Amino acid sequence: VQLVESGGGLVQAGDSLRLSCAVTGRAFGFYVVGWFRQAAGAEREFVAAITWDGTKDHYADSVKSRFGISRDNASNTVDLQLNSLKPEDAAIYYCAAATTGRLPASMWSRRLLYTFWGRGTQVTVSS
Repeated sequence: VQLVESGGGLVQAGDSLRLSCAVTGRAFGFYVVGWFRQAAGAEREFVAAITWDGTKDHYADSVKSRFGISRDNASNTVDLQLNSLKPEDAAIYYCAAATTGRLPASMWSRRLLYTFWGRGTQVTVSS
């Protein structure tokens, strides 16, 4: 199984970006796919997650009103729409997949839950 992120780039504050996480290989047992981000000198932090069937999602408070996560069954991707970007949103964005199921959404922010990780895509926001 491979997770490959794309869609990052350099934008100005207030702009939007759409990140995509392509899942290749056999995604058997996936329960949740999440997006995390890591800014320079900071720890990797949770952004958003969605169940593999696309029925439930969960967001970090810092992005809840601006970001949207979605699942595309046809293309086997999990997308993250980033709106009203701020300089503090600049980071490398990673997608990750967890196979541990039936956990409450409040636990989806835990990095240790996720087994598979992509290499990340850089988002830079200029002020």
